[in-house]
This record gives sequence, C-alpha cells and structure tokens, in this order.
Amino acid sequence: MTTSFYDNNAETYATRDRKPPTARLDAFLAALPEQARILELGCGGGQDCAYMLSKGFDVTPTDGSAALARRAEKLIGRPVKVMRFEELSTREEFDGVWAEASLLHAPRADLPDILTLIRNALKHGGVFHASFKAGTAEGQDDFGRYYNYPSREWLQELLVAGGWKDVSIREADGGGYDGKPTRWLHLAARK
Repeated sequence: MTTSFYDNNAETYATRDRKPPTARLDAFLAALPEQARILELGCGGGQDCAYMLSKGFDVTPTDGSAALARRAEKLIGRPVKVMRFEELSTREEFDGVWAEASLLHAPRADLPDILTLIRNALKHGGVFHASFKAGTAEGQDDFGRYYNYPSREWLQELLVAGGWKDVSIREADGGGYDGKPTRWLHLAARK
C-alpha cells in the first residue's frame, strides 16, 4: 500500500516544495571523511542526494518506489537503484547511511533486521542518520501509508541492543506531506 502511494503520486510528491534539511545534512556530512561514500535509503525526489553530491560526496541513492526513483534520476542525473530495505546486501562499503523519513515505513517487526543490514553496509566507524515520526503504535496515515511510529525510548533501546555506538536522538516539531503537525525523531549513530 505504501509503495503504491509513492508510485501513483510520484510526480506530485517529488516536485512538491520541499527544501533539503540542510542543518541535519551538514551535521551528517561533517562527521564523514572527505569524498565519503554514502548510501541513501529512500531518496524520494532526490533533493537530499543532490545536496550531498553538490558538496562533493559519492552518493548511492536508492528508493523502494520505481516511479520516485525515475523522478529522482531526472533531478540528480544519475541512476537510482530500486531497492527495498531488506534487499540491502553490501558489507563494509559505505562511510555513511542517510535515511531521512524512509525507515519510518518499515514494519516494526522488521526494523531490527534492517538495522543489522545497515550496520553491515557501513565501514567500521561509519555514520548513520534516520528520522521517524514519533508515536507509540504502528498505523497508517490518511493516505494509507504505513508508519512504525516509534517512541524515542523504544528506538533508543532498539539501537543500543543492535550494537550501535554514540546513539543520539533529537526530537523536533515539524510537518510532513500530509500537512499535519508532526513530532519527529532524528537519530544519529555510529557503527
């Protein structure tokens, strides 16, 4: 259902007025070596990827929606791999993984395994960023998109149990595509 939403609404979603989260991006990029290799999970319309590329980083963009991947390719001028999170199979290849507002669609029960795959894809000391809509129980929004809606405490425990280091989760108020006020969790961690 969630992927269908993005496939069916790719044009509107990808071309909406969305500015990259430059403060979060800059903090993430500052923690990486120069010309670091970055895996972006859920690149959407490609705005964040374009920003990271403009700063000289080597970005491998991915998205679970083929239609969104094609839209992102038009913006960034490079291929976007169509891939679901559970298909990640690289090992110690990336200096950083950027997953802004994407892992929030992964089923809660699958998150521990997906986080392990992300750790495996990172080089030793690699940096991980992700953001989630805060909540207490998984569910769907008005568009039928699935969200895992974790609490800060639940997410913190999951990351620590998964062996992540330097785990930091910030909370912030914001919005989303649905136009509703949203409490966001922005996490940073290191392999």
